[in-house]
Amino acid sequence: MTSCAALLGPGAARAVQADPTPAAAASAAPPAGTPPAFGTAPAVGPEVSAATFLEAEKLVQVELSVAQRTQAAENWRSSMAAIHERRSGPRKLALAPTLAPYSTWNALLPGGPVLPHPARFVRSGRDAGPLPGNDADIAYAPVWKLSRWIEARQLSSERLTRIYLERIARFDPQLRCVITLMGAAALAQAREADQEIAAGKYRGPLHGIPWGAKDLLDTAGTPTTYGAEPYRDRVPSADAAVVERLRASGAVLVAKLSLGALALNDVWFGGQTMNPWAPEEGSSGSSAGPGAALAAALVAFAIGSETEGSIVSPSMRCGVTGLRPTFGRVPRSGAMTLCWSLDKLGPMARGVEDLMLVLGAIAGPDPGDLGSVAARLEFDASADVRGLRVGYLPGWMHEEPATEVDRQVLARLPELGLEPLAVAIPDWPYDDLNTILFAEAAAAFEELTLSGRADMLRMQVADAWPNTLRQARFISAVDFVQADRLRRAVAQEMQKLMAGVDLLLVPSLRDEMLTIGNFTGLPSLTLRTGFVEVAAARSDWAPDAARPLPKFQPPRRVPHGVTLVGRWFDEGTIARVGLALERSFAVAEERPPGF
Repeated sequence: MTSCAALLGPGAARAVQADPTPAAAASAAPPAGTPPAFGTAPAVGPEVSAATFLEAEKLVQVELSVAQRTQAAENWRSSMAAIHERRSGPRKLALAPTLAPYSTWNALLPGGPVLPHPARFVRSGRDAGPLPGNDADIAYAPVWKLSRWIEARQLSSERLTRIYLERIARFDPQLRCVITLMGAAALAQAREADQEIAAGKYRGPLHGIPWGAKDLLDTAGTPTTYGAEPYRDRVPSADAAVVERLRASGAVLVAKLSLGALALNDVWFGGQTMNPWAPEEGSSGSSAGPGAALAAALVAFAIGSETEGSIVSPSMRCGVTGLRPTFGRVPRSGAMTLCWSLDKLGPMARGVEDLMLVLGAIAGPDPGDLGSVAARLEFDASADVRGLRVGYLPGWMHEEPATEVDRQVLARLPELGLEPLAVAIPDWPYDDLNTILFAEAAAAFEELTLSGRADMLRMQVADAWPNTLRQARFISAVDFVQADRLRRAVAQEMQKLMAGVDLLLVPSLRDEMLTIGNFTGLPSLTLRTGFVEVAAARSDWAPDAARPLPKFQPPRRVPHGVTLVGRWFDEGTIARVGLALERSFAVAEERPPGF
């Protein structure tokens, strides 16, 4: 196979000459019609030796012979070193943050459903009851009730917004879940909503409802910081697509909520966001602020994001409900990119139906997100769940991290008319898929890493982004491609599995399913179904003897839940089953002590 001259640069077909005179150059010129060849670029980059390759073998876990190492070293500067010119010069080229990879992940495999159809969305007709007499009860009410009271003009958006702003002022100093408060702008939006509703211009169930945005969603003229020191003064000029859509729905943005820096765990430049149920421990991440703010009733709903667990984990820790939509369901235009083929935006709230009310407002394609698609959204809050087949992995229900709460949910399924079916997945090295996550993240934040600005981040432990992004520079491109091929094989196995069931019931923090679900793009719903006792604070971070975690005596009673995983673009089914579980266990309304 011959190479492309453009790949290796001008004059790549000619070896570097010892004698630069025109006569010598002419005599050494290859015959007319000679194609360019690999390995003939001008030598660039630092000198390497066989010893360099011997050491590098330890990083990529391959083994070369002495002769192979010698050959590779002799040729490296005229072959592989040349392909780094984009960032090492002389023709350096900066890549715009909005520039996505040419290859994109499509969550639908051949044989999947045909997506474009009119939406069918039926909210519940439940009576919201009378407006509570005290502000705390109003603050903790689910969106579906708040929207009924606002629609009936029993509650004004301005009053509701003031309730949440007062609670933020009271509780955020303890929780550290708000990065930027939008007080004045929120009150102006709320008054506008009240005027529109009074004039008969009701926009729908989110009109006048206060919400919080994870601070990786751009807001025009207001800082969007990614929770990270290098970006704390970053002020975008336009709103993210999701922010635009929620504004169009009449929702009122009251706060930009915290996230672990660059969407990892729960520590940001303002400190660690804490869990209202156990204020000595972090709220988990990276949607740390949404989890804490919802548990303490500082907002009615929030938008979080997930790459690999960032909606599921804080929803579990803080006892709220979280929906990770199918990859492509919600556009990410104007949101921070961590991984182009993995990032997903989704709603978080205190009840299952609330999630679907929000999803209905934010779903749909946008030209700014190449991964977004037009897909039917079907949800009927009153639809029967009897006869639906719920797959589960028997071994997982008796191994950590499963608890008695998980087993109680499995035992309850037949009582609800649901059919539990034991299923299995191949015993494959699913963690290898993280090759893709680490490589994409390192590409997204290449400039931050190579400039040294990653050293500004608060967390510099071994499992924080600065070290991981540096390590990812040594991932083999071959291994990246092989991980991508494994990803497709995993998706094909999940397509077979999901053909036999309507949804899966899994322990929320089971590592294999967090990986599989995110890398294949399946939707998931996490909801509280009970409580457990913990004798020590929990952490997203690797154990560190220098940072011992608090112990609890007596043990703390904290919320626990399960996760439902659905078929691609079938969020409606997991929401229906989630509603049935929510009503059956009736634990969603219990509040954290002191809040």
